[in-house]
Amino acid sequence: MSQPQAAVGAAVPRVDARLRVTGRTKYAGDNSPDGVVHAVIVDSSVGRGRVTGIDTRAAEAQTGVVKVISHLNAPTLPPRAPGYPPGEALRPFQDDRIRFFGQPVAVVVATTLEVAQHAASLVKVSYDTQPPSTDIGGADPADDPETYARGDADGALEAADVKLDLAYRMARNHHNPMEPAGTVARWENDKLTLWEKTQHVQSTVETMAAEFGMPPDNIRVISPAVGGAFGSAGRTWVHTSIAALAAREVKRPVKLVLTRRQTYFGVGYRPAYEYELRLGSDRRGRLTASVHDVRTESSRYERHSEDVLAAGRMLYSTPNVRQVYEHVPLDVNTPTWMRGPGYSSGAFCVETAMDELAHELGLDPIELRLRNEPAADESTDLPFSTRRLRDCYRAGAREFGWQRRNPEPRSMRDGDWLIGMGMAAGLYDTARSEAQASVRLDADGTALVQSATSDMGPGTATSMTQVAADALGLAMRQVTFRLGDSILPLAPGHHGSRTMASVGSAVQDGCDKLRKQAIALAVKDEDSPLYGTDAADVVVRGGRLYAKGESTRGETYRQLLARNDRTHLEALGSYAGAPESEKFSFYAYAATFAEVAVDASLGLVRVRRMVGVYDAARIINPRLADSQAIGAMTGGIGQALLEHTVTDHRDGRIVNANLADYLVPTHADMPDMKAIFIEGEDYEADPIGVKGLGEIVIVGVAPAIANAVFHATGRRIRELPITAEALL
Repeated sequence: MSQPQAAVGAAVPRVDARLRVTGRTKYAGDNSPDGVVHAVIVDSSVGRGRVTGIDTRAAEAQTGVVKVISHLNAPTLPPRAPGYPPGEALRPFQDDRIRFFGQPVAVVVATTLEVAQHAASLVKVSYDTQPPSTDIGGADPADDPETYARGDADGALEAADVKLDLAYRMARNHHNPMEPAGTVARWENDKLTLWEKTQHVQSTVETMAAEFGMPPDNIRVISPAVGGAFGSAGRTWVHTSIAALAAREVKRPVKLVLTRRQTYFGVGYRPAYEYELRLGSDRRGRLTASVHDVRTESSRYERHSEDVLAAGRMLYSTPNVRQVYEHVPLDVNTPTWMRGPGYSSGAFCVETAMDELAHELGLDPIELRLRNEPAADESTDLPFSTRRLRDCYRAGAREFGWQRRNPEPRSMRDGDWLIGMGMAAGLYDTARSEAQASVRLDADGTALVQSATSDMGPGTATSMTQVAADALGLAMRQVTFRLGDSILPLAPGHHGSRTMASVGSAVQDGCDKLRKQAIALAVKDEDSPLYGTDAADVVVRGGRLYAKGESTRGETYRQLLARNDRTHLEALGSYAGAPESEKFSFYAYAATFAEVAVDASLGLVRVRRMVGVYDAARIINPRLADSQAIGAMTGGIGQALLEHTVTDHRDGRIVNANLADYLVPTHADMPDMKAIFIEGEDYEADPIGVKGLGEIVIVGVAPAIANAVFHATGRRIRELPITAEALL
């Protein structure tokens, strides 16, 4: 029988908190196997062309240099299997082509990092250059756009009582996690071990198997801790292949960690967008049509897509919708997912447009949204599993004090500061994937639960321990959760807000199976106090099995296993993931409220306070959930006001590839923030009733700030980030 909850729903601290704060957590670059040498990449200094020569003599003359590898002496890699990895992902040193500024053209391997760095600076590369195309605004899109349509959007827009024709621009953003990307590679005969910064150890195995033409069983990837990633480690980048190739060539373990500067072109980024939106409504504010024309940057050698159009398809009831999503191939490295991928960018456009329509009609922004609440998902004709967005509006407005807002722009002041209040809605897909978790209960009454999932910050080990502890009827201190190793049971990538639903459901299944094993053993054991008891009437709590209503009649796991000469019990839990054909539309929802102050003379924007309200179904750990929300609001401040990757379009150089010039929010930028989670479960989504949380909490933050800036100043800014120059 399932025991009462003790751990799930409790705001318990992280199980690895002491390791993290004392610096004992080991990240990828902290590993130093015997004989390790260091690798430093030599980057291209041009944005397009071919390498015509590489002079490595000065580098190779340095004491401690083991080898310099480039396309001139690198081994030829076997052809990849068709279709994997997707596109034409960059391969290390297989030709002389330069596809983007900063592309690796050589790698120096030396006995110390300092020698490798110095030697890399001595490598001389000559090029036959061509002008790169790096500006999304000045390039043609590919000729195969992604499209969506329902109804007659153009006709309905022409007939609409109220029309808005809007154009938005969003700058490229980079992730900038604390831990830079890095790999330690070691070969032992034909077997490869990688200590890797990755959000998906098993995907890294598959990628490297395809890269080197070897069996996946010969590769092991270890990544128990990730020092932040936000999507940047969601796929395997070329530096991992370089580390493995170098280790095989020099026959020693190789450590390769990118510098902060190199992360700006060594891994992906949130792509820049140009988004044209035409909106039509009747005079009561009911939407009648929307037309979305979107352009996004991508590399020439492969394509990255993300769901930037979801909000425009189904967040509001709109009978007529047309959408076109075009990729613009450029001489840049490939974009990738960044927190709230697609949805965060799309929400900025849709939610500022809704605010603009509310102002045009003289309606409260919340009232306009309520008038356009859909009864079902109009993009799929499926009912919502749950949609508590009305509750989010209500709770947020009450907590934020929305009723105190004077709707007239530029009407609220605090001395020289103009005060503005804005809000925005958000949504994110509830993703679920196949997962497994092994569970072992040892004779000492402790349990080990394992899965090859990751933790880049949300506290995966803690939340999984909570689920396991309740399902097994143990205290959390009696459960250990092990993760981040490719030899462990199957897990999906740690991105897209799918980990809790997927791996958590597998953990629940495995622990349920093991608990039932123990109960079955007890009720069939003639020497057990529970012998002959109906298994359905046996409760497990505090490591003790007892009869329902007779708490004195029972025994501990330890007693049961010892009497039966069992060293352990074990089970494999599994979760099948989302079905091919869904019966419901599954999304998490958010309503974000922001108050800003804008200096009337200088145009400086300061966020004073924020409230985020979320329909994310069952919350496993309120403390961890609150941390996720506060972090996302902070990231949203960066997206709205600070973050902007600047490219010199003459050669493709990223001008601000450092944390001095690429601005991210600091503690001084973090206002009073509060997160509220609407109570409820979604057992249609998965067996443990959760929805994804890590992505939804940033979706809608940037438009809430932008709408507050408009309310404060009367200036509508349709480009991110919002700068002082734009407000002057």
